Parts: sequence; structure tokens; C-alpha cells
Amino acid sequence: MKVIHALSESHVVQLHALYEGEWWTKGRSLEETRRGVAGSQLCVGLLDDEDRLLGFTRVLTDFTFKALIFDLIVTRSSRRAGLGERLIGLVKSNDKLRAVKHFELYCLPELYRFYRRFGFTEDVGEVRLMRCQNG
Repeated sequence: MKVIHALSESHVVQLHALYEGEWWTKGRSLEETRRGVAGSQLCVGLLDDEDRLLGFTRVLTDFTFKALIFDLIVTRSSRRAGLGERLIGLVKSNDKLRAVKHFELYCLPELYRFYRRFGFTEDVGEVRLMRCQNG
């Protein structure tokens, strides 16, 4: 398995296809996928021997206080093979992110157990997610 930090156009197209298969990313256009990847400070992809994207995640960060992990996704056929764990490990051990104080992410309650294994907690005091629709 190969780890990449820059996606080729072919990999972006493959990522978009992965996005189309999930409720939380379905409906994103290919152009939006390109812009999301380009606007991230860190991308991590996992490729098989035939250059197929098996897993991906991206990070937005200030490299000091926060690193927000987005879009951790693994192909359905590769799930339960440790690729999600590998992606989290690659993000948390990345040299560029060593000084970051907090890694954060969004997830549903059914994924709490998975992310707790890596030190994540849903106990963030009184902090709540707020959202404003743009436009």
C-alpha cells in the first residue's frame, strides 16, 4: 500500500466517486471535490498496487492550535482492514502537525468508539457546533 499526500486528477475523480457513495458527502460536485482537496493544508491518501484510491482524509489547520480532520473515507471493500486507523495515525504523526494542540473532527455517535481509540472524546465541556447557511 502506498501513502500519498498529493492527489492526481485521477485520484480526485476516484475520491469524488467515493463521496458519491456516502450520505454525508453525496451530492458534492467534482469541482467542489477539487476545491476541497486544493484548499486543505494536508491530504492523505492510501493507494493499492494498481493506483486505486482505497482511503482518504484531509486536514484544515493553523499548525499550532487546531487541526480539523475532514472526510475520512475508506472504500466499502476495504473497510475493517485497518485503513481508517492508518489514516488517523498518519495524520496524528505527521511532522507538519507535531506542534498542534488539538485534533478535532465531526462524527456521529456510532463512531465515538472508533475515534476514542485514538484519544478523541466527545466531552468538550459546553462547546457546541454552530452552523450558518451561506447564501
